[in-house]
Amino acid sequence: MQVFCRGCGKEIHEKAEICPSCGVRQLSSQSDKNKTTAGILALFLGGLGIHKFYMGKSGMGILYLLFSWTFIPAIIAFVEGIIFLTESEEKFASRLS
Repeated sequence: MQVFCRGCGKEIHEKAEICPSCGVRQLSSQSDKNKTTAGILALFLGGLGIHKFYMGKSGMGILYLLFSWTFIPAIIAFVEGIIFLTESEEKFASRLS
């Protein structure tokens, strides 16, 4: 099956990680995580580590949950939420692996 390159628009194989024409790295289609969802979860429920669980980082989620009473995870999560909402899709996808 063919898809289109995010950089140049040429057809490439759906499993191609890099476009052979322009060299632009393609987003992994295997990840169903959305940066907007992660950002909103971080802003509103980040003090409990919900965004970390959503991103597949259960260890960090548990750590946020254990220290939620100090409100430090809430402050960190607020900053992370803003970062998630403003960064590129490629940068967010690199955080997931």
